[in-house]
This record gives sequence, structure tokens and C-alpha cells, in this order.
Amino acid sequence: MSYLPQYIDHYPNMNTAFPLHLSINRLGSGYPAHRHDYLELSYVTQGEGTETINGVTHRMTPGTLSFIQPYQIHELYTEPGNTLTLYNIRFSHGLFAEMEGKTELQRLLVGSDPSLPSYHTFEKEQADALKRSFDELYNEYNGSESWRRLKMKVILIDILIGFDRRRERTAKVREKEGAEAGVPGKSLYLDIIWYIQHHFKEELTLKAVADHFRIAPAYLSSLFKKKAGRTFLDHLHDVRLRHACGLLTSTDMKVSDIAMEAGYGSYNTFSRIFREQKGTTPNDYRKRPGGG
Repeated sequence: MSYLPQYIDHYPNMNTAFPLHLSINRLGSGYPAHRHDYLELSYVTQGEGTETINGVTHRMTPGTLSFIQPYQIHELYTEPGNTLTLYNIRFSHGLFAEMEGKTELQRLLVGSDPSLPSYHTFEKEQADALKRSFDELYNEYNGSESWRRLKMKVILIDILIGFDRRRERTAKVREKEGAEAGVPGKSLYLDIIWYIQHHFKEELTLKAVADHFRIAPAYLSSLFKKKAGRTFLDHLHDVRLRHACGLLTSTDMKVSDIAMEAGYGSYNTFSRIFREQKGTTPNDYRKRPGGG
């Protein structure tokens, strides 16, 4: 029997108009292998340990920032005698729904270059500056001043841009020196997950994806059952509905437009699948207190 990591399908604030949750966590014994369908950013402020993301292990020390993409399997281990203290930000793509057309931001949020590492360790002045950014974001998150939400988005985007720039520079230096780029060869399953994450708005079918990767549909189906414990279609609906829920709670788009934006060819199909998966209609979901 295949080992399936814990699947976390929610976090506080997830189904609201501002789908972001920020906390400070102190881990005395790490955290077991898990995966989720939202984005996660972590920044170590104290302690030491290791983190494994999709089979790649790296050190975690003060200054280490990790950016976890949806469905990546990750696990944390705390060094004996240490307490790993870190900021954790969990947020949805829907947080930046109004910036959907900003291709550079979307490239970063969906991880369009899987050759880049999922982490970077900042040092000295850069680490101190990043710590101040997280402190400021934390204060805004727990505050109530005007412009609070916009200020949080600006700080978060600034953190993400700084991370992306630094890891790109590091990868180029390693490549120039003839070293490995910091990540091993990608597995077929992760390639497929990445492909679906980027193309879910298209008319994807089991056969179409299998043909793209030049494998048999039956093999693709068995791969999902083995690796994810669910079917290809279940995964596709999960990705599409997560995007739709973000749009329902954070925009005023018509539900029929959201259906198309989420990759469903018709409103009726979208409405039926939404009811089956969420137990309510898209309109009622939008009307719930807090958006969900």
C-alpha cells in the first residue's frame, strides 16, 4: 500500500474575501509530511532543522524562506534540543484575483519554472530586512488601520519578488559554475501536477493529458490513484473549484463568467459539480457570512 501524506484542505480565512492567514509557529519536533491546494510561505526566525519538499531536503536556519506550491509534499524536522520558530503565511491565488492579467505575478504564484528551488536562505542585512517585512506584515494582519488589506498585499508581493530574484541569481551562479541547479530531475507525477496547475482553464481530459505526456490514459489514471489516492478528475475538479471559490469570495464577477474562468464549458456543468463537491450552490456559497 502506498503511503499518502496528510492532505490539509483548509485554513482560517480561506473562504473569505481576503483569503490569507498569518501565524507564528514554534515547532519542537517538526511537522509530518503533508500537502495542500493553497500557497504557503514560511520564514525561519529562530532554531535549526531541515525541510523536505518533493523529496529534496535543505537546511532551515534563521533567514530561510520557503515557498510551497499547491500539492507539493513537504515535511519539517527540528534539530534535537531546538525549537524551530517561523512565520507561516497561507493564502489563495484568489488573494490577487484583481491582478489576474499581471503575467509576471502569475508566473511567480503558479511556479512556472520548476527548475528554480523552492527556498532560499538570506544572510545578514538581507535576512534582517526580510524579518522586518514579516514583522510589519504580522502587525498589519493583527491591526485594524485603514488600507490594511492593500498594505498587506503590497508587503507580501515585495517579499515574493525579493525571494524570486534571489533564487534566480543563485541558480544562475550555480549553473555558471557547472553545478546542479539545486533540484533533482522532476518526476512524471510532479510534471503532470504542474501542467494541470497551469492549464486547468483549458478543456483538459484524461486522454488529452496522457497524450501530452505520451503515456497511456490507464497509466495516468493509476498514477493518480497511487500518488494522490484519488482520480485524475477529482484532482482537476479540486483545482478548478478552488480557483472558482477564490473568485466567488473576492470578486463581483458573474457566476457564469467564473464558470468559464475556472475551465468549465457551461454554467450547468459548473453548478452541478459545485453542488456535488461543496454541498451548496455557487450563489449561496458567495452569500455565506465571511464568503464560505
